[in-house]
Amino acid sequence: MRFQTKFFCIISFVILGLFFSCDKDEKIKPVPETGTVTDIEDNTYKTVKIGNKWWMAENLKVKKFRNGSAIPVAQTNADWLMGSAACCLFDNNSTAPGLLYNWFAVERADDIAPEGWHVATEADWKDLERTMGMPDSLIDKLNWREPGVCGDKLKIKAPTGWTNYAPIWGTNESGFTALAGGCRLPEGKWATPGLFATGFWWTSTGNDSNSAWFRQLDYKKSGVFRYFVSKKYGMSVRCVKD
Repeated sequence: MRFQTKFFCIISFVILGLFFSCDKDEKIKPVPETGTVTDIEDNTYKTVKIGNKWWMAENLKVKKFRNGSAIPVAQTNADWLMGSAACCLFDNNSTAPGLLYNWFAVERADDIAPEGWHVATEADWKDLERTMGMPDSLIDKLNWREPGVCGDKLKIKAPTGWTNYAPIWGTNESGFTALAGGCRLPEGKWATPGLFATGFWWTSTGNDSNSAWFRQLDYKKSGVFRYFVSKKYGMSVRCVKD
């Protein structure tokens, strides 16, 4: 009996010690607040609160503007070269995470987004990056902004959805759940390596009459790429609650 009591005390002490050790060395990460939003075609998207803003946690896939008019689906190169509002499914691949839109569709930021939402602006993306820990010294930089793991915090938790490449590992700490949807080039060709390797997202903020700002994530990078590009590209879209 004395041995059992002594054994119980030792085990209790070890467990208690481990508890306080973990409490001291590891911060418990809060679970993101989540919800849903529905577009004009009754597509329902998961949403997540990141910082003080609500984001869609999925890529947009609507084929109509909010007023009910169609966004032309341009699957051929000739269709894409028209230079008007258009959307497409990457290489007609049904596994693509959402649609790609050119900026002529995106510039109608309030019209393409669900009611009460808007296409993420350049300022929205910068707020997202700050919330994920990107220092102010990098926020306005161009190209890949590294070192840092901001991009990994945005990607869906590995090994799902992205081409595996050690030691890059998506954690989805943000709840943003970024998936690699690829992009479409101005002449209509599908960019390589495409699905599951790279993800491109428009902002609704133009740079000049011919270009607009965007963000990119890559399976070989932990950072976030920031630049501007021709409005004729096709990219994924995320929306933010007004």
